[in-house]
Parts: sequence; C-alpha cells; structure tokens
Amino acid sequence: MNKLKILAVDDDLDILDLIKATLESEFEVQTVDTGNEALTRLKEITPDLVILDYMLPDINGDQICKKIRQDALLMNLPVLMLTGKGEVEDKVKGLEAGADDYMTKPFLPQELIARIRMLIRRSSLNLDANPLTRLPGNISINKELESKLKLEENFAVLYIDIDNFKVLNDYYGFGKGDEVIKKTSQILVEAIQEKGQTKDFIGHIGGDDFVVITSIKKAEIISQGILSKFDNFSPNFFASEDRKKGYIEAKSRDGQTAKFGFPTISIGIITNENKKFDHVAQIGSRGAELKNLAKKFPESKYIFDRRTS
Repeated sequence: MNKLKILAVDDDLDILDLIKATLESEFEVQTVDTGNEALTRLKEITPDLVILDYMLPDINGDQICKKIRQDALLMNLPVLMLTGKGEVEDKVKGLEAGADDYMTKPFLPQELIARIRMLIRRSSLNLDANPLTRLPGNISINKELESKLKLEENFAVLYIDIDNFKVLNDYYGFGKGDEVIKKTSQILVEAIQEKGQTKDFIGHIGGDDFVVITSIKKAEIISQGILSKFDNFSPNFFASEDRKKGYIEAKSRDGQTAKFGFPTISIGIITNENKKFDHVAQIGSRGAELKNLAKKFPESKYIFDRRTS
C-alpha cells in the first residue's frame, strides 16, 4: 500500500529534519525551505497534507495557503500551519487564509503525528473529492447544481469525456490511464483560470468523465480553450514510437483490431436559458445525450444544446 504524501515547508532545516524523522515511518515526506519551491512542488506531487511554516524568507505561509484555496486541484488539501510561540496574530491570519489547524514551535513529535492523523481522517470523512485528481466528486457536483436550481440562476454545464480512453488504458496500462486523467484535470483548471471566472466549478464524475459549471456566456470560450489545450498535448499520451506513427492498434468495441489516433475530447453543453430543469437528473440526462453525440465525431468537439424543449 502506498504511503500518504506530506509536504513540509519551513526555512529551519532542523525543523524539517525533525518533521521527517517523526513522520517518515508512516508517511512519504518531502521537504522544501522556501515558499516558491513549495508552490512548484505542490503541482508536481499533489500531497495529501501540507505542513506550512507561517514565516518564510520569500512568501509568508498565509499567502501560500490562499493560493492553495484558490486552486481547484488543491483547494481541499489539509493545511497544518506552524507558528512561533505566542504569535497569536500569525495564527489568526493563517486560519483566516484557510489553514485547517496550527501548531506552535517547538512542538512535541507525538502531538504532530496526532494532529496530522486527525486532519487526514477529517478530510477523508468530509470530502468526496476524487482521490486521483482531488476535484470534487458527485456529491459536490449535485449540491452545486441543486443550489443553482434553487436560486433560479442561469448557468451552463459542460459534460466532458475523453474519447477512446479505455483503448489507451488497456493498451498502455492503468499507470498511463491515471496520467491522462490527471493531465486532463489540469487542462480543465487551466482553461477555467484563463477563460472563466473565479466562481466557476470543476467536478470529476469518475473515470474519464468531468463537469464544468459556468455562466452561459463563458461556456463556449471555455470549451474552445479545453479542446485547444487537450489537442495540443494529446500526442504526448502516446509512447514515442506510437507518436511517430500517429496511432496505436487495439481491439475496438466489436472485437476487431483497429487503428486509434491520438486521444480526443468531447463536450456537451447544457444551459437553462431556454429550458427549465426541475431536478439535477434532467440536466445529467441531457448532458450525457449531447456528450455522446459529440463523441460520434472523429475530432475533439463540443456541441451546444440550444433546443427549447
């Protein structure tokens, strides 16, 4: 069983050594001593928890915590803030920035372990995030849509699916499949950050199915951004020899050997501009219909549902 990952951030190397010695028998611990390095490493390893010193030489811990909470892939990441003894203002700022708990230095190793176990347990119980992408799962997706319906807000939902994902997953193995899923989630986040709005929602239904909830006016430009980014990166999902050929040979759904090109992506866009939805299931059903229609095309495609009934 793989160990949970913890990223420890502190400019005091003795503290980092103590954290590592305390935790490494139970967790996989990585350490950095600057805020900028922490932000880079967060993207690379996607840890299960961050131990974050408030005072760092380049970026204070509360600013890093705010960046974590603004990132759709990291927003639910548990953060344990470390502060100096008696620095009440630092504790308050850390908690206001989104830290889940804090400890003062110096600390007892056994208390550190207890706090970390508690935060991870709490996170597991309260969060339905997908363990691979850390994006909100079905419970959160349904709550978001139910809230939109209750408030009678206009909205658009993008139902997103990777084409021929099962073929690629079977051909290269689950490791490659996980890589494709994680990269796709990053592409969605980047597209939202560049083309969308801060209140936009990204969810992971499961497998290679995703959802984006946004405004009607942003739906198409976000979809265009997703398609462009995915198609630009898609050849990298193939091994170098297959990339040169431009295809892989595998069994199709009917059991016949066929050639499959680089993965593409399909999006069905549903809005409530011309159609009233009474419950979430209606939205999902219509979204699946549009997404499946988009999948009939050989290239990446989005289809916008403009029907009124």
